[in-house]
Amino acid sequence: MLSLKPNYDESKKRMDAFWERELIDRPLVQIQLFKPAEEQVRLPVSGYTSKDDEWMDAGFQAEWNLTQLSNQLFLGDTMPVAYPNLDMELMAVAYGCPIQITADGAWYCKPIFQTAADTQSMVFNWDHPTIKKVEEITSTLLETGTGTFITSLPGTHTGVDCLAALMGPMKLAAALINEPVSVRESLKRISNDYRRLFNCFFQKYIKAGQPITTWIPLVSDDKFDVIANDFSIMVSDTMYRDLFLEDVIQYCRFLDRSFYHIDGLGALRHLDAILEIGGVNGVQFAPPPGQADFCRWVPVYRRIQMARKCVQVNCDITDIDEVMNCLDPAGLYLVVHGVSDEEAAEALIRRLEQWTRDSDRHY
Repeated sequence: MLSLKPNYDESKKRMDAFWERELIDRPLVQIQLFKPAEEQVRLPVSGYTSKDDEWMDAGFQAEWNLTQLSNQLFLGDTMPVAYPNLDMELMAVAYGCPIQITADGAWYCKPIFQTAADTQSMVFNWDHPTIKKVEEITSTLLETGTGTFITSLPGTHTGVDCLAALMGPMKLAAALINEPVSVRESLKRISNDYRRLFNCFFQKYIKAGQPITTWIPLVSDDKFDVIANDFSIMVSDTMYRDLFLEDVIQYCRFLDRSFYHIDGLGALRHLDAILEIGGVNGVQFAPPPGQADFCRWVPVYRRIQMARKCVQVNCDITDIDEVMNCLDPAGLYLVVHGVSDEEAAEALIRRLEQWTRDSDRHY
């Protein structure tokens, strides 16, 4: 049990069933809801003049996350999760990419390789200051969160997206045509280093007695991570299958639980290939900005369910009738927006329970 989520054990059992596309009483549902303003605690102020210094202070990050999570209500299957991220390009940074910070505070990596052949010389620096700092922040969050909240795995951007950060998207695109052998070799090296990095953090979480979670806030006692290939919007389905599919399969063989993140319409062309991979447990599709209305993407969600994969669906509270008309509650993970208060959240949960009892749809 977690003090910020007294019904954690109940939600955990529901998530264990979800991974098997089984139902206990209803689909998973997560709702972001804050306590009334008068019950919230003021967020701590670091006193740093630099945002970078604030991010690097593990103690402050733990205090800030604890306060920020304490101001929320974790209803349904919403999990209190703290994120130890400095930058999603953690692996590319450890290979030597310098971090560039824009005027608005956004972080990105500056490419360091001109060709895929050049990347054969890359060496993962296990003593890189960013790796060490993320380890420190993770350890501090795990200690602070004991019995209170869950700490996420740090974001890594592995696989093809890591290679795109190392080379730059356009140079990688050219390498797919001119240097496919070198691309495959580099992906294997990145995959091997990812496994070692994952295991390093996995052991920390096991020792702390905590489940594994990610930026997709599901939980598992096993090796769970999100697989992504945002770069895939730039390639055909044929090239994806030829150069990238085996890489995804290898990640799935390493992990016990995986969710595949499809970023935008351009990457959706690879859905059939992704659904053919037995090790992919679930799929999250992120629609293009401004096109996130649920009804537009019902055929996509149905294809995922028909392939007997779990699916994450982001929708508004006003879409719930259509969700219940169109989808199967088994293996369904809902993130519902527009829920006004605790009473509305509880009413939504009761509707989902009744739908599950009445539903005869099983893909």
